[in-house]
Amino acid sequence: MSSKQPRATQSGGNFKKVIGLFGGISLVAGMTIGSGVYYLGSYVLERTGMHMGTALLCWIVGGIISILGGLCFAELGAAMPVAGGMTTYLSKAYGPLFGFINGFCGFLLTGSGSIAALAMAAVTAFNGVAPMSDMAIKTIAILIILFFTALNLRGVKLGSYVQNFSMVVRVIPLILVIFLGLAFGTETPDLSLVFSADGSQADLGGAIRLIAFATFASLWAYEGWTNLNTVAEEMRNPRRDLPLAIILSMGFITLIYTLFNFAIYRVIPTGEAVSMIESGNLYLGNEVANRLMGSMGHWAVLIGMAIGILGTVNGDCLVFPRTYYAMARDGYFPKVFKNINPTTGVPVEATLASSAVAIILVLLNSLQQLTDLLIFTSAALNLLTIVSVLVFRRKYPNMERPYRVWGGKVTIYITILFFLILLINELISSPRNAVIGLIIPALGVPVYMYFKKVNGGMDYTGDGI
Repeated sequence: MSSKQPRATQSGGNFKKVIGLFGGISLVAGMTIGSGVYYLGSYVLERTGMHMGTALLCWIVGGIISILGGLCFAELGAAMPVAGGMTTYLSKAYGPLFGFINGFCGFLLTGSGSIAALAMAAVTAFNGVAPMSDMAIKTIAILIILFFTALNLRGVKLGSYVQNFSMVVRVIPLILVIFLGLAFGTETPDLSLVFSADGSQADLGGAIRLIAFATFASLWAYEGWTNLNTVAEEMRNPRRDLPLAIILSMGFITLIYTLFNFAIYRVIPTGEAVSMIESGNLYLGNEVANRLMGSMGHWAVLIGMAIGILGTVNGDCLVFPRTYYAMARDGYFPKVFKNINPTTGVPVEATLASSAVAIILVLLNSLQQLTDLLIFTSAALNLLTIVSVLVFRRKYPNMERPYRVWGGKVTIYITILFFLILLINELISSPRNAVIGLIIPALGVPVYMYFKKVNGGMDYTGDGI
């Protein structure tokens, strides 16, 4: 099996190779650091029974799992720097049905839903200082989606510049809260590890279940590390820069998230955190800035957070349409999605369709509903892709691999085990969200069969891989 690079010669033009190492780091960090870290800390605390030491451990575990997953994705991306990312890998590893299901889920839920949820989160963040109706929030969210769609239609270079800027700006409120909390916080949080929600003694199984349950809540904050692979074909040196970008960005993000939550614990006592969360005030970091710097600090964090969220919307609008392009290229999505504008190098129709579905999801769902549905489906698809590293090594032993997962198969097996524990535990703990998250993949099967029929039973070829 040849390991030569696929050719991007589809209708109208080619992708432009304009993304370097810093651009790759910016895309990963920009699509990861969004709204999640600001409010998911409250959910992690709740799931641990408000035990701060255990909650902090779960943030670290979530980061380690994401880094391990990133190492596996880096091997795939360095070996196959093609547009489509997970959709291409799953198609090549298991058959076109699996790749189609990933892209189909992205189109109807995980990708478009992420754009919708983040656009709504950017507006909702201001609800505390300027209360808005649900319709007002949805209207502004739709305008945000339209703006970033128009921006990315002008080319990946402009979208990458915006991503670089927002990546730098978005870490400012996080660094501010970390500095304020560590330097001026007066609380001494109890960091003892308690592995039961009620504080009672827990056996090993109970401890694993609680850690898995709370860690799963943190994964939405870490989600984003999978997406650089989707634009690998537009990187200048993907074989070197793609693994480096994933590893460096996710290591940095894990450190920032852990310190951010610890800084909150240094300022807000457990009892007050409980009261805030029970009253619906989930943005504990904003409260830290407000207590230590007054309204100026509160607004600095709020504005920086909003810019960070908007940067993630921009990254999503840039990245996700490349998956739908790859599906159309291989005959399993509307043919018009494989058109690339010869001037801008953008898959225009795929970009417009992605944003249209995101707008529909804004109109039909609340922020919480979207968040709950996204996590389980994303984690399940990530697990399948991680397993595919082993499948590729067996099926295509001669494929050139400029980067191989550090630690070899042991690292891959450990990563698979972690994801299995998280998914099984979530299925038991929150069966409703898990089942709903599995319905859309099931709906994708008949849609796949339709495209297979109209394309004369065409099999996936790997586009030159």
